[in-house]
Formats: sequence, structure tokens, C-alpha cells
Amino acid sequence: MKCCKKENSKVKIMKSGGTTAAWTRKEGKSKTGGLNRKGVASYRKANPGSKLKMAVTGKVKRGSKAAKRRKSFCARMSGMRGPMKDKKGRPTRKALSLRKWRCRKKKKK
Repeated sequence: MKCCKKENSKVKIMKSGGTTAAWTRKEGKSKTGGLNRKGVASYRKANPGSKLKMAVTGKVKRGSKAAKRRKSFCARMSGMRGPMKDKKGRPTRKALSLRKWRCRKKKKK
């Protein structure tokens, strides 16, 4: 990696030309919500020892490890504050990730 001086401090320049990790930029984020493979790889590189995994998007057996991960994520993420749509009516990153993980609203009886 190259280094350059910027206001008396060194800033790392990534191979792709950006100055920050891909998971913080558009190229590391999926259009359908969450991080893409490049984003996950750059997060792991920037945070050694982390156990970040890809989203559980497929069909899973009830009670399996993946099903438990999904349930946990949905419980945490759906409880977060913030709108599901922005001012222009587009879904927010929160809404996109909940959709990608297949988090469904439970019907009230």
C-alpha cells in the first residue's frame, strides 16, 4: 500500500484507490442491503479476529444454527430506531437489510 501525506498525517491508500476500507464505502455495500463479499472481506481485514459472516438469506431448517442467527439478527435490527423509508420514499439501509435477512413482521392477533 502507498502512503501519502495529508495535513501532517499519514493516510493509507487502498489498492482500489480509496482511502478507507470497502465496507465503509458504496463499493462494499450491497444494493439489496447489508455488505457484499468485498465488504465482508475488507471488514475482516480491518478487524482481525472478528467473526463477521454473510447474511442468512436462504431457506433454513427450524432450530438450526442459521435459523437462530437469523432470529437473533431480526430481533436486534427490527428493534432499532429509525425510519424504514427516507424522505423520498426509498427504503433505508435498515429496511433493505431486514428484507434481505427475511425478517417478517409478526401479525398481531
